[in-house]
Amino acid sequence: MSEKEKISKVIGMRVVSIRDIARFAVSLASLGQAPYVIKFRKNDKIIYGLLAVFRDYYKFYGLPLLYYYVAREQEDVKDKHYILVKSNETGEKIEFAEGTRPGWIAIPIMELKIVPKFLDIDVE
Repeated sequence: MSEKEKISKVIGMRVVSIRDIARFAVSLASLGQAPYVIKFRKNDKIIYGLLAVFRDYYKFYGLPLLYYYVAREQEDVKDKHYILVKSNETGEKIEFAEGTRPGWIAIPIMELKIVPKFLDIDVE
């Protein structure tokens, strides 16, 4: 890759909970996009993230963003490959699951074995 073809590093946007990531993914799905969540390790922490492109301000149009949540290792979600979301008049439900379920929006989790350099974010 030549100097002219450098890939911009993402800007990390840490969110408060995995619910924020799931809610954002559902909003993307409602727009016809096929969202997915990436999962990787950094500094002995588990990172769940959603890649996006900033489109709301002309100077930063096209800026690559990674909305991410820092999690602790939890055995109950270790082998779960989906985040399931159900929202109705009774509220919002978000669960990790091994597969999909009727009536729920399923967001696949893609676990990265090797983290590309453009995802090198600072994690406290």
